Amino acid sequence: MRKVILASGSPRRKELLEQIGVSFEVCRSGSEEVIASPVPSEAVKELSARKAREVAAACGGDVIIGADTVVAVEGQILGKPKDRDDALRMLALLQGREHEVITGVTVILGASGKTISFAETTKVRVYSMTKAQMERYVDTREPMDKAGAYGIQGFFAAYVSGIEGDYNNVVGLPVGRLYQEVLAEGIDLLADGTRNEGGR
Repeated sequence: MRKVILASGSPRRKELLEQIGVSFEVCRSGSEEVIASPVPSEAVKELSARKAREVAAACGGDVIIGADTVVAVEGQILGKPKDRDDALRMLALLQGREHEVITGVTVILGASGKTISFAETTKVRVYSMTKAQMERYVDTREPMDKAGAYGIQGFFAAYVSGIEGDYNNVVGLPVGRLYQEVLAEGIDLLADGTRNEGGR
């Protein structure tokens, strides 16, 4: 059986791969998420590549999938908030406007050593929130481990007015494009069945 490795500890990415029926293992990357490029699409591709390379070296595998997501508003990159005040600052930047969610994905094919790298962008529009609403949302703690300080699949759904593009990309992994990109290299991630091997 082909050994597929998800180089991420994100429960959302794990759920998305499980949702489409990929059989995989989890091997978390320990690399720091230090943004090196001011261009969001390049920044996330580099971050995802760093994770994939580290996990490929440590855990092996036939298909290693690394991913990283940022939010960008008028070119400003928003990663995960450092603390409560940072989360409130990020939420304030998103009010009543459109922003972009960019996920970088790097796939390393163990047998050939070939690397697939791409960035997927989804536009998200947010209703205006009052200060009290923002504070109440941050108090849920939901924003603290998420790029841009929100999770579209959680409580924040109440404040999303619309999206343009892949919803799953906003959650954390554009599984449709991931599947198609790997399939184009002759590898069907669903060919080994729908059993998840769990994590480690």
